[in-house]
Amino acid sequence: MPESIFTIKTQSPKSKARTGKLTLPHGDVLTPIFMPIGTVGTVKSLTYEDLNQLEAQIILGNTYHLWLRPDMDVMSQAGGLHKFSHWDKPILTDSGGFQAFSLTKIRKFTEEGVKFQSHLNGETRFLSPEESMKIQTIIGSDIALVLDECLPAEVDHKRAKAAMLRTARWAGRSKAEFERLRTEFGHKNNLFGIPQGAQFEDLRKISAEMTMEIGFPGYSIGGVANGGEPEEIMYSQVLAQTEILESDKLKHLLGVGTPKDLAQMVARGIDMFDCVMPTRNARHGGLFYRLDENAYTTARIKNLKFKSDFSPINPNSKFEVLRNYSKAYLRHLFVAQELLYFRLATLHNLEFYLDFMSEIRDKIDNDQFDSWWEGFREVRE
Repeated sequence: MPESIFTIKTQSPKSKARTGKLTLPHGDVLTPIFMPIGTVGTVKSLTYEDLNQLEAQIILGNTYHLWLRPDMDVMSQAGGLHKFSHWDKPILTDSGGFQAFSLTKIRKFTEEGVKFQSHLNGETRFLSPEESMKIQTIIGSDIALVLDECLPAEVDHKRAKAAMLRTARWAGRSKAEFERLRTEFGHKNNLFGIPQGAQFEDLRKISAEMTMEIGFPGYSIGGVANGGEPEEIMYSQVLAQTEILESDKLKHLLGVGTPKDLAQMVARGIDMFDCVMPTRNARHGGLFYRLDENAYTTARIKNLKFKSDFSPINPNSKFEVLRNYSKAYLRHLFVAQELLYFRLATLHNLEFYLDFMSEIRDKIDNDQFDSWWEGFREVRE
């Protein structure tokens, strides 16, 4: 059986929410937690000093992008992504399958893996479960993910079932190669399985059972936010699998989501999240703000009301720049497309997300979460 890497601290009495500690080679992670996205070895516009000041505990790196650039020769010479980027805390890497699917117009999934053309130069590449494990071993991520078959937003039951079964077979191959590499190189990293099943609850349950049978120390639930489905369907997809997967193992949800989604998914048993939403929204002028304990909004900094708003970006921020610069100045930077805007807005949104997760941990530990989460909402401008 895989070695236990997750311990539960507090379990909410009326929901699946819990706090815990994830023990990884590069440090402990307190959960529930949000992972900033560091696609190519950097969280856009930020330094590792910024991430430490944000109190980020773990970041996500992208197997596909790092494989193509800088490439694994450079990564190997550097001694892995931790040394290459000077980030000394945990890293999770995805398997690369989603990017091979979503970023390339020419790709083909077969039983052996996925053949695709690089979005950078059109070069033909082939990514198998075994190759993905080798890449992630060179990267040196604390958590690697099995290769899974990704699906378009609209898919029928037959196609979803075939992809789910292939993902299970690939998970077995991924684990075998991961264990071989562990024996050969002596690394102490971890491999998570990926339950799939698209929007079909029966497939979600079967996939959870099959993934659990293979045996992993944790799970990264996939394919939930691909199709713009209603919230209720997305939430039921997750609950169908957290009801089955072992309660004492960590559950990570891939690619979700809004602050409201985070609260909803914590209540359904999710411990770890990643999503481009805070950083992408920042780049496009969307800033997250709390209105009160039960509500938040996404402010559009280009709106005219901010043109003469000389109040601080965030008067309570850890960062002096966010306490001193005004919203009016930030709007000016956005309209002028000055590079400083991207740094300030990214700092602001990631601080919002990471502080929000800290608040959720406190609510769970103090038995306040179950009376709060259902009423937490977004108010649109």
